[in-house]
Amino acid sequence: MENEEKNQTEQSDKSRSVWRELWDYAKIIIAVFVIAFLLGHFVYINARVPSGSMEETIMTGDRVFGNRLAYIKDDPERFDIVIFKYPDDPSQLFVKRVIGLPGETVNIVDGKVYINDSEEPLDDSFCPETPEGSFGPYTVPEGCYFMLGDNRNHSMDSRYWQNPFVEEDAIEAEVAVRYWPLNKIGTVK
Repeated sequence: MENEEKNQTEQSDKSRSVWRELWDYAKIIIAVFVIAFLLGHFVYINARVPSGSMEETIMTGDRVFGNRLAYIKDDPERFDIVIFKYPDDPSQLFVKRVIGLPGETVNIVDGKVYINDSEEPLDDSFCPETPEGSFGPYTVPEGCYFMLGDNRNHSMDSRYWQNPFVEEDAIEAEVAVRYWPLNKIGTVK
C-alpha cells in the first residue's frame, strides 16, 4: 500500500513537472511572437520588390528590410530609397527613390532631372539606362516628396500617378538591408 501511494505521488510529480516544462516552452514561444510582432510593427518592415522599377539597385523579386525608425528625428533626404504607401491606393506599398523635397520644383527634360532653376541635372548614375522623356514641372508641396524609380524607363512613379506626391506620414521606412537572394545580402545604397 505504501509503494502504491509512493508511485502515485511520483506520477503526480512527473505530471506536474511535464506541465511546468510545457508552460515554460509556451511562455518562450509567446514571448518570441510578441517581440516579433512589436519589431515588425514599430522597428522594421519586410517588403518584396515585385517589379523592375528599381533595377539595378534592387532587382525584381528581391526582399528587403526597411528601418521604420529612420525618420523619427530626421526627414527623408534626396536619394534615400524608401518604402511608402502608394498615394493612389494606400493599401499598396511601393519602393522608390526620393528625388524632390518639400518646396522644391522638379523638372525632367530629356530624361534629366533638374531641381528648382539649377542648370546642372541631378546625378543619375544609378540609372541602368539613359532616362527618356520630359515631365513637369512639379512643385512639391510642404510635407510631401517626389519619387522616381531607378529604372526610369520602366517605372510607374510620381510622373504617372494621379497624385504625384507622397506625404511624409505615408513613408513607412527607409530601405536598409537586402536579405534575399542570399548571394546579395547587404545594405542597400
